Amino acid sequence: MKHYDFAQRFRALYDKAVGLYAKGQRGPETFFSTAELAWLAANGLTAQNLYDYAEDHNNYGEPGPENALAIETIRRDHFLNVQGGRPSTTVIDVAKMPAKTDAVRGVEWLPRLIPKSKAKLRGELPSSLMFCCGGDRAFFQKHDVLPAEFLAVVSRHMADDAAIVDWLVKRSAATGTT
Repeated sequence: MKHYDFAQRFRALYDKAVGLYAKGQRGPETFFSTAELAWLAANGLTAQNLYDYAEDHNNYGEPGPENALAIETIRRDHFLNVQGGRPSTTVIDVAKMPAKTDAVRGVEWLPRLIPKSKAKLRGELPSSLMFCCGGDRAFFQKHDVLPAEFLAVVSRHMADDAAIVDWLVKRSAATGTT
């Protein structure tokens, strides 16, 4: 596997997905060739990841190729260096996730975002969930946090939710977004 050209190859597949979605093509299984699917898998990505980005790009103009690349670079690093290039066999149960309105230290959405972020890092999100969906983006905008930056914080503190909460609360206070 070549590593140096990850960003360029990712962007080409991102643009391909956005274009296909814009033309009315639907279903992540219809977007990529066998070779492209193999490349995605070797980098810890799925067709669903690109499909979700394409759908939101076409419908909302977000999260955009830059945010998508940054997010998937963090995911890729976790996949290659923590998981040893082996995909997880687990998918999280959406019904067991905290509610969107749950709060910790007065911050709504955060109790849901933390396990969702961990699942993104491990490649355990079901096709019904997207990291950096509209609700996540509203949270990140409100708290003035880059989505990939939050994912990196979660990656550094996988076993310490309190450290993640502390970081977010301090960041929000420092930027006046609490």
